[in-house]
Amino acid sequence: MAPTLVLASSSSYRRALLDKLGLDYICDRPDIDESSQENENADDLVKRLSLEKARAVATRHPNALIIGSDQVATLDDHILGKPLTHSRAIEQLSLTSGRTVKFLTGLCLLNANTGQYQLDTIEFDVVFRELTPKQIENYLIREKPYDCAGSFKSEGLGIALFRALQGDDPNSLIGLPLIRLVDMLQSEGLDVLAGD
Repeated sequence: MAPTLVLASSSSYRRALLDKLGLDYICDRPDIDESSQENENADDLVKRLSLEKARAVATRHPNALIIGSDQVATLDDHILGKPLTHSRAIEQLSLTSGRTVKFLTGLCLLNANTGQYQLDTIEFDVVFRELTPKQIENYLIREKPYDCAGSFKSEGLGIALFRALQGDDPNSLIGLPLIRLVDMLQSEGLDVLAGD
């Protein structure tokens, strides 16, 4: 019998991405502290949080394959995070105007039965257009991306903020690197294309 697949997330964005693969899965909220640790760089942060999310959920699903993921946006090696408020989103988009922002998405696939896990970080760069204060304000009023790292939704109007996208998997920009996840699942014996 194939193990249950669990997405350790309450993110509607990650659920929508995982739905693309046509797999049966359940979601379970990890409820962990997502604060960064002292002197922790962005790569270490997203890897640690992805693994911690998977482990937190694994205690409730001991025979499952658990998917954990976390994402941050960085500018000049500083983490931008989720803005949460309108004023903070204005600040973030003003800072990123005309610049390149690096998104780091951590991905973990944990076999709760064996305790073995695969862990990776997928990078994706976004080159922003030069944005006027009015454009930023209009965008935020229309999309309200306050729960999104970097203050935008690339799957919506946010695409108009960009001059270029650079990376291997555009899904990673939304929060779940499906190309790498398919590889991880394959190594656990789950072939997404098998149709079983």
